[in-house]
Amino acid sequence: MDVSEASQGLGDPKLLEVIDKLVELNIGDSVNLPQSSVLEGLTKLPFPRDSALCTRFATQITFRRAATVAIRVSILPAKSNKKEDAQRLQAWKKTGLTSLGRQEFSEVLEDVHEAMGIGTSTLGAQKSFSDDVLKIEVAGPDQQHLSVVDVPGIFRKVTEGVTTSMDITNVRKMVDGYMANERSVILAVIPANVDIATQEILDMAHVHDPKGQRTLGVLTKPDLVDKGAEGNVLDLMRGITHKLNLGWSMVKNPGQKDLQLGDSFDRHAMETTFFKYEAPWSALESDRVGVDSLRLRLVELLTEIVRKEFNHVRHDVGQQLQKSQKSLTAMGASRETQAQQHRYLLDLATRFQHITAKASDAHYEDFDATDSQTSLRLATAVVHRNEDFNNDLWRFGHTMAFKDLAIPDDDKSDSDAASQGSYDAGDMVDTRRYQSSYSELDEIVSNEQVPKVSDADIMAWLEKVYRKARGFEMGTFHSHLMPYMWKQQSSKWEQLALGYTSDIVSITHDYICDLLGEICGDDRVRTGLLSVLMEQLTDRYKRAIKQTEFIFKVECTPLTNNHYFADNLEKCNRQRAKALIEDHAFETEEHGQVVRISDLDHTFSMSNVANNVQRLHDILKSYYKVAYKRFVDNVCMQAADFHLVRGPDTAVKVFSPAFVSDLTPKQLERIAGEDAVTKRKRADLVRQLENLKKAKNLLVAV
Repeated sequence: MDVSEASQGLGDPKLLEVIDKLVELNIGDSVNLPQSSVLEGLTKLPFPRDSALCTRFATQITFRRAATVAIRVSILPAKSNKKEDAQRLQAWKKTGLTSLGRQEFSEVLEDVHEAMGIGTSTLGAQKSFSDDVLKIEVAGPDQQHLSVVDVPGIFRKVTEGVTTSMDITNVRKMVDGYMANERSVILAVIPANVDIATQEILDMAHVHDPKGQRTLGVLTKPDLVDKGAEGNVLDLMRGITHKLNLGWSMVKNPGQKDLQLGDSFDRHAMETTFFKYEAPWSALESDRVGVDSLRLRLVELLTEIVRKEFNHVRHDVGQQLQKSQKSLTAMGASRETQAQQHRYLLDLATRFQHITAKASDAHYEDFDATDSQTSLRLATAVVHRNEDFNNDLWRFGHTMAFKDLAIPDDDKSDSDAASQGSYDAGDMVDTRRYQSSYSELDEIVSNEQVPKVSDADIMAWLEKVYRKARGFEMGTFHSHLMPYMWKQQSSKWEQLALGYTSDIVSITHDYICDLLGEICGDDRVRTGLLSVLMEQLTDRYKRAIKQTEFIFKVECTPLTNNHYFADNLEKCNRQRAKALIEDHAFETEEHGQVVRISDLDHTFSMSNVANNVQRLHDILKSYYKVAYKRFVDNVCMQAADFHLVRGPDTAVKVFSPAFVSDLTPKQLERIAGEDAVTKRKRADLVRQLENLKKAKNLLVAV
């Protein structure tokens, strides 16, 4: 377009200045700027008329303003190309051109056909159309910023040896793709000497532009309209039939004789004479005929689209600005130097410990991720597992059931009833309640099952053991019996405790990994951190497991100074005596329930063996009540809480500022150093943010 044409519509200096600056900022790389699809004749480029070189691919002609005139021709490979073909096409270029005559243009197109493999080429390919795009960049001080795209024409019939049914589908798909761009003008170019109802391009335009806001009809070849059919064409031009919101224009393309005149041919004079003197076309309005009028009409239309689309561009720039800022924030601070790497990890560790201190006290209100990530509710998960361990040991810890032993009210938890049956099936009980999301713990944790409490008669078992081991004791039993019976009755404690500690290890490890995932958006950093942390974490996990084993080993030898043992034993004696007395009691009106003194002798009459077996049962039962509570507390406090959760050197305290300070330069680089891809990504985001911010300021005034 020349300067006089640009002075109308899009030539608005303010609009041009904004578009110039937006292009300089490369905003078009991330935001769609206003574009236009127009006929090849509007480009003022000498497209050849040779039928062998007619459009077999999309041609994108990009105009941009520059101080000097320059033309650059290249090929944009289709995504479907093989890697080697794409590289070959990308390498094909014509640069250093300041003009493009008809002969030169024909030679360029012949080379393009050869490179794309259209027709029969030295590459051995034979195809009629290509998905590759010919790109022609025209720069100059009088150019406007827009893209002109010429696409192959729609056809319905296959020409043997030339086109195939697949070509029909591919061309239609190509045209649809360009029409779908809502920031484009669709020029429906149709010969005036054909039936308009048969032109599929109008139906396609209606699909992509149902409101008709960007479709302009263009009729060609008015000189070939049959005599008597001119009225139908005039009705079309005047909007009487097949009305388009943007209307219709008519152009007369030069014929072969005209083109043979070369540079002496004046298209403007030819069209002016034709539409001024050739009836009935001379009756049409002058602003609707001729390619120059069409060009001016497009300038006006493009201006309207540009102004309207600037609102969308503002929105898109704002959206892209937020997206880019979020991406850059997620990457964290730059980590090129050792100091930057140290500072980055120090900030991560400080935040990790701040959140962990809150999580250990069940203060989750300041960290929104705990709403969706239950694994980050550390204290809550540990407390629930502590309760389950307490209940498990009471319900399943003894080998055989004691007589008259029930879960005391103060030992029951709210989850006890719901938890039964959820992890035990058949005759075995799972010692684990929690499964980690991370497989690296498999060699550390326990995954055992224990049998349910046997329904065998404990009194018969105690008598059998007593009879095998009795000596010359009088009224008592040998001291070695109690340790042996205790070891048998508490044999499942170790596996239940190891299952509990394994669960706390898994809960702790999931917390550490998931929290790192929340506060560190760089997968490479997170993976590097865990690889270095894992040695120290594993050490804490193993300490907790070994402490559990140690506590159980200590408990294998019965010993207590707890006065509740004597209280429990006395309670057993009272309950048994009461039960025996109640069997001989009867009601009286004066004294209520009474028992004869003479019956008491019979009531307490037992054999030496029965008496000793009963005493063994009561001692074992009384000690079990005391020892189980002590064992649960010791495992929960010493193994789990001290080594994993709240102790001075727990697993959750490994990743700390002190840990970061001890890292070597090589470790810092391996964990926090940025690879080449990350560095490029950061640089691109920084540059994009700067440009988007400038673009946002530019668009405020438009």
